Amino acid sequence: MSDTILIVDDEEEIADLIEVYLKNEDYTVLKCGTAKEALAQIDAIEIDLAILDVMLPDSSGFVLCQKIREHHRYPVIMLTAKEEETDKITGLTLGADDYMTKPFRPLELIARVKAQLRRYKRYNLPLPGEDPAVLSHAGLVLNQKTHTCELGDRPISLTPTEFAILQILLERKGEVIGSEEIFHAIWKDQYYSKSNNTIPVHIRHLREKLNDSTEHPKYIKTIWGVGYKIEK
Repeated sequence: MSDTILIVDDEEEIADLIEVYLKNEDYTVLKCGTAKEALAQIDAIEIDLAILDVMLPDSSGFVLCQKIREHHRYPVIMLTAKEEETDKITGLTLGADDYMTKPFRPLELIARVKAQLRRYKRYNLPLPGEDPAVLSHAGLVLNQKTHTCELGDRPISLTPTEFAILQILLERKGEVIGSEEIFHAIWKDQYYSKSNNTIPVHIRHLREKLNDSTEHPKYIKTIWGVGYKIEK
């Protein structure tokens, strides 16, 4: 089954041109000329990627991007005739994944569509209630099926225990988890001494591998006297 691409652009010639190139790559294409039409499609049809023009007759692509991000995680590429850096920053801040300025080369747009879909399918987090195969945070990606870890594009070699600790913290982002609870979750063992420093040692090794710090943590934060957590 082909991926479905939503194009939202009131310039018919541009929308038709993009459609031709997408269909040549066997994508299913939906076209809308207004934000209102697009919102109706978004609610009714499963979409894999959206291409949004910033300037729409009834709203803006920025607003539409915000609406999409309220319920969906698929990639969004913004199109605009403007070249101001602030427009690019605004789009990315509101949840867009990429940005192209008109006029653009159709083949470059198609290449970006393919790249975004590959990234989305590789790293996409499952919806609540599904079995999560991939856990991620701030460029850190933990794949539970392949039992691999990456930081940016760099593979990180983890021991099974380090992997298990990181998995627990990522699965419960925002929660403080005590060393004892982590110990029991991994070893299923009722024995635990307050003087046992097993978990802190593994946490230290994880921080070293992630280039993280105790003072200014990007990933694993210590809540003194309570436990550890990864911020949401």
